Amino acid sequence: PGGDIPIRLYTPVAADSGLPLILFFHGGGWVIGDLESHDALCRTLANEVGAKVVAVDYRLAPENKFPAAVEDCYAALKWAEAHAGDIGADANRIAVAGDSAGGNLAAVIAQKAKAEKGPALAMQLLIYPVTDRVASRQSYVDCAEGFLLEKEGMDWFYDCYMDADTDPADPALSPLRAADLSGLPPAYVVTAGFDVLRDEGTEYAANLKAAGVPVTHVNYDGMIHGFFNMQNVLAVSKPAIQDAAAALKAAFA
Repeated sequence: PGGDIPIRLYTPVAADSGLPLILFFHGGGWVIGDLESHDALCRTLANEVGAKVVAVDYRLAPENKFPAAVEDCYAALKWAEAHAGDIGADANRIAVAGDSAGGNLAAVIAQKAKAEKGPALAMQLLIYPVTDRVASRQSYVDCAEGFLLEKEGMDWFYDCYMDADTDPADPALSPLRAADLSGLPPAYVVTAGFDVLRDEGTEYAANLKAAGVPVTHVNYDGMIHGFFNMQNVLAVSKPAIQDAAAALKAAFA
């Protein structure tokens, strides 16, 4: 919508044709992050799932306000479906994934794909996603400071991403506020115990389940926001990614 969108295509070591396809949207509060910041995570997902991964370098705020990132991610999804055969992927086995703000975008894109009647998605992997700007929950009190992502930082990200007249209840910003969550693809939702986003991720998982969506919610009690990107530091990170990858493999199967 705003010009060419850079992507990076990952092919697993044990490559074949007709592989499933994961669209990955990086975190960073819609303001920071890029193809490099999540390179290791995308490589790991490609190899663990045995899938092609398309990492999307969507437009960032504050230069590009909401909904620029949403528009880019949906355009990338439609492109990936149309060109799946060109990149050795299966257009009938596509999932969306993302962490933090990227998890927000994955959730929003899953809703948008449902509303637009395509592309069809096999799964949504939501890693400590941002899901609601309207209400502040207890985790914003418990983890306001000292756990990497802080309340003040989230407020700053929102201020960069949103215009003054943006409705915080718009489901394209706050997917938890969607009127109807039924009919969405199965979800694997990851939360961290020491994360300001813990409670809204937990609530979104519960709301999806209540709407009849197959949901697996895994909370890593002792972890902080961003731990999926800490494979070389935290022993739990690689197994956590492997568990998420196993869920993606099952969904694709």
